[in-house]
Amino acid sequence: MTDTPTRIYVDADACPVKDEIYRVALRHGVPVSVVAGNFIRVPPDPLIERIAAGAGMDAADDWIVERVKSGDVVVTSDIPLASRCVKAGADVIAPNGKPFTEESIGMTLAVRNLMTDLRSAGEVTGGPRSFAPRDRSAFLSALDQTLRRIQRRRADQAATSQNLSQG
Repeated sequence: MTDTPTRIYVDADACPVKDEIYRVALRHGVPVSVVAGNFIRVPPDPLIERIAAGAGMDAADDWIVERVKSGDVVVTSDIPLASRCVKAGADVIAPNGKPFTEESIGMTLAVRNLMTDLRSAGEVTGGPRSFAPRDRSAFLSALDQTLRRIQRRRADQAATSQNLSQG
């Protein structure tokens, strides 16, 4: 983990919890990069940065992956992007509050690829369930807990570094 502050990266094109992200981020004083293919409206606040990454197939995903690091948080429902960000050391949360972790991302990606293959073979598999109020609540809780965990981890590392330099 580096000395640079935690940042929240939002895969914003289809994100249903942007307002919740802004509220939690501002409460914690954490900067937010809202990344979309094109223009997207964001609140006028110095902690919130709007990024128009371009219209390329994975332009927003690539922009996030090039910058994300350990100690950052990524909000996305895009499983391949989540996998790339987990590999970069970031904490990744889906808009429904589900965390993507090193332990879960392999199976999640495998299931996603299987479902894609089934759909392309003509199987009707349905889609994800619709976003519900309980998802919004679960997300708020997960984001708040994740930011608190990162802050504790940084404080513990700072204390350890200080103890090592004194002793």
